[in-house]
Amino acid sequence: MPQIRKPRKGSMQYWPRKRAKRMYAKVSAWAQSDEPKPLGFAGYKVGMAHVIFNDTRKTSVTKGMEVSYPVTIIECPPLKIASIRFYKKTNSGFNILSEVFSDKLDKELTRKIIIPKKITKKIEDIKDFDDIRLLAYTQPKLTGIGKKKPEIFEIGLGGKKEEKLKYAIEKLGKEIGVNDVLKQGQQLDIHGITKGKGVQGPVKRFGIGLKAHKSEKVRRQPGSLGGWRGQGHTMYRVSHAGKMGYHQRTEYNKLLLKIGNKPNDINPSGGFMHYGLIKNEYVLVKGGIFGPAKRIIRFNHAIRPNKHISGDISISQVVL
Repeated sequence: MPQIRKPRKGSMQYWPRKRAKRMYAKVSAWAQSDEPKPLGFAGYKVGMAHVIFNDTRKTSVTKGMEVSYPVTIIECPPLKIASIRFYKKTNSGFNILSEVFSDKLDKELTRKIIIPKKITKKIEDIKDFDDIRLLAYTQPKLTGIGKKKPEIFEIGLGGKKEEKLKYAIEKLGKEIGVNDVLKQGQQLDIHGITKGKGVQGPVKRFGIGLKAHKSEKVRRQPGSLGGWRGQGHTMYRVSHAGKMGYHQRTEYNKLLLKIGNKPNDINPSGGFMHYGLIKNEYVLVKGGIFGPAKRIIRFNHAIRPNKHISGDISISQVVL
């Protein structure tokens, strides 16, 4: 058979190839939960390792044997709740109705937003609302990544409206840890920004084939754009060089293997390459996660969990 060539084919799965506006992802949909607690958390990517465990899955080919999984390590310093946001449902979706800030905010937050000098709004005065979300911010000063400016984002809440309000009032201005939100063995949706790769050519950017050295004057370019260009310009579908990477991406149903609270159990003697030492709680997520070291990763309760994925895994060893 002749070799199949698709020299002008570029993936339209993610289009437009637009770079992200900021370094951490925006989340617009949350899983349904009856338990009144946050539906997401965030942490800083440390690096990768692999874990060894005894396979106890009933239908597994390697049942009873020791197997290894690659894992990504994410450091998770506690988040702080900056404000409570009240939403009203309209024909065009949920619109923000009001927001009540805490009077106990860290001074580092002034690097990110303008903090109100006086808290004039009261939670008791807000009655007619349909949903509540928390505005949380990170505490990178607790890590060793050399950064003070926090990230700030919304987190959805589970439970009924009254339970959400009670939980939000209780946690306003306080810290929440990763153990308050997640548990071992559950599935997560990972949201983040991929590694930026700068300007790249069409071969790397779109995966087009290399030209034979006699067919065109160039080898790593699309070649002829065709006999018809009646539109007066090159169509956007034609593969060309451009900026690549730094895109927002979501990966569904990643398995949370472990939540650790003893960093010394996992820290290498000289620290992790490009990151340093872990100082807070951390999580081990099965498989690789996009983004470089120190990049913030948001992980939420799975919005469409896979019933066939088993989270019953007991880790015997972590190998760095």
